Amino acid sequence: MDRIKAIIEKIKQFLAGSKVELKKVTWPTPKQTLASTSVVIIVVIIVSVFLGIVDFGLTKIVKLVLG
Repeated sequence: MDRIKAIIEKIKQFLAGSKVELKKVTWPTPKQTLASTSVVIIVVIIVSVFLGIVDFGLTKIVKLVLG
């Protein structure tokens, strides 16, 4: 029974510490979140297109070499 109480106490301490740390967080504004999300989506699209072109080119080269 003491072990269960100790575990519960540790959980309470963890949650209390988490609450204190979350108060220190500077949350982004909706405008900042939208801007960051847009940048991520654009970069993903650019990298995807680049990798698609590289994959297509390498596939053609392998087909030429292997016949």
